[in-house]
Amino acid sequence: MASAQEFPPLQNDLLLRAARGETTERAPVWIMRQAGRYLPEFRALREKHEFFEICRTPALACEITLQPIRRYPGLLDASIIFSDILVVPQAMGLVVEMLPGKGPHFPDPLNEPADVARLRETVDVNTELKYVFDAITLTRKELKGQVPLIGFTGAPWTLMAYMIEGGGSKTLTKAKTWLWKYPEESKALLKRITDICVEYLVGQVKAGAQALQVFDSWAGELSPHDFAAFSAPYLTAIDFGVREILEREGISPVPLILFAKGANHALGTLASISGYDVLGLDWVIEPADAIKAVGGEGRRVALQGNIDPNILYAGKEAIEREVKLWADGFKGSGGVKPKGWIANLGHGITPGVDPDDLKWFLECVHKYSAPY
Repeated sequence: MASAQEFPPLQNDLLLRAARGETTERAPVWIMRQAGRYLPEFRALREKHEFFEICRTPALACEITLQPIRRYPGLLDASIIFSDILVVPQAMGLVVEMLPGKGPHFPDPLNEPADVARLRETVDVNTELKYVFDAITLTRKELKGQVPLIGFTGAPWTLMAYMIEGGGSKTLTKAKTWLWKYPEESKALLKRITDICVEYLVGQVKAGAQALQVFDSWAGELSPHDFAAFSAPYLTAIDFGVREILEREGISPVPLILFAKGANHALGTLASISGYDVLGLDWVIEPADAIKAVGGEGRRVALQGNIDPNILYAGKEAIEREVKLWADGFKGSGGVKPKGWIANLGHGITPGVDPDDLKWFLECVHKYSAPY
């Protein structure tokens, strides 16, 4: 793995400063899934390569990561490495396929606790996920310091749910049944996934990641009680575990972002009990309410988000109007500003978006978030 001094100097540190709660001249902006299917250059490359082939080929992952940075010069303030949260279950020994028109599919998911024996007893992330680290190092060099590079992982609950459901699900019936029917076995599996995620994120920092995001995409499928039992403790363990290892090994800390989609009820708790620098928001909470939730008792954190991704289909006039309203909310029109704000959508960009409309969105963020 490369050391920090081997990389080109960073020219745009807006995202890192905002994550630390420092004053910025405007809000930094990046988009979840910004390297993806809405881009014709991405679709052209995908016609020649299978999804996980791209993930496992550093040069291809680097190329896709750079595509939106090239298309929107000066408009994006971060890149995020092209990969997938499901590389962790693959590293644990499960087969994961990406089926056209269907998405991720596990041919042989976990059906009962005894199936956990099929997983690898130990996972050497430096072997099993070396291709991700190599892609990060290559991409840091190819970015030439234009913007920071974000690494990521899925959250333990979200990964466990996929491993049990065998793919996407509207109800998560199998995964939730595990939590209630096998609570101790569920916690043991969540702990196992957590430990791997910690090592994986530390490896990404060593490889060159300058910020990290944890995606708990299915957090909102849990009741507040179950979220407190089966998600929050493991999210907190990831944050503290990564920071502890980095400090012990003398590696400078990087900002950690948590996106627990649908768990807005837990914002105050997460701000108080975890050490995350930034909490990501979905689109179903007003900026003022989110700011209030994290600005009461306990430490204040920076926020990321949170406009509805579907605004990108509504045309330039609507995009500009909504971005202005949204930016005003995070700039303190309700009387208080967050510690810092990173502009983003409230979930990933969807495949049918016109790239020119995203460009307009980014331009509007630049216009209406300044000064911040």
